[in-house]
Amino acid sequence: MNSQLITQKNLLTFFRITTRIIFNLSLVALLLGLLVSVGRTLLDLGLAFTQPTVRLGLKDLVTNILSLVVVLELVRAFVDYFEFDRIRPEILVEVAVVFLLREMMLGLFSGDIKGWDVLVWSVGILALIAARALAIAFPYSKEKKHAG
Repeated sequence: MNSQLITQKNLLTFFRITTRIIFNLSLVALLLGLLVSVGRTLLDLGLAFTQPTVRLGLKDLVTNILSLVVVLELVRAFVDYFEFDRIRPEILVEVAVVFLLREMMLGLFSGDIKGWDVLVWSVGILALIAARALAIAFPYSKEKKHAG
């Protein structure tokens, strides 16, 4: 009868297998989305030639490429999870930096960000870069340090 009871070890094994399956499916979905996005971006390259101005033609192209960079960073975070069995803080901060840079560049490109806004965005990005430097300088370790 004891062999039929669900033990904590069995539940933990089930949890690990289930999370691996979910992360694998998520990674496959992200990679498929990335491939489709790259294909669509290449097809949209023709818009750069057909739009009345260079700025209008390049706006969508720049937006798509910057979005692809963000998705690439997310894929890297998932792959990193498989390698280390956890998501490292520096990878998450890198994704945030790339996302903020994307938003800032799109805002600058469209003319929505001007003056002091550039300074505020830059300070935010610098704060994230400092957080990344701290995450690298003081890495997480499962091993506890003993004094003496």
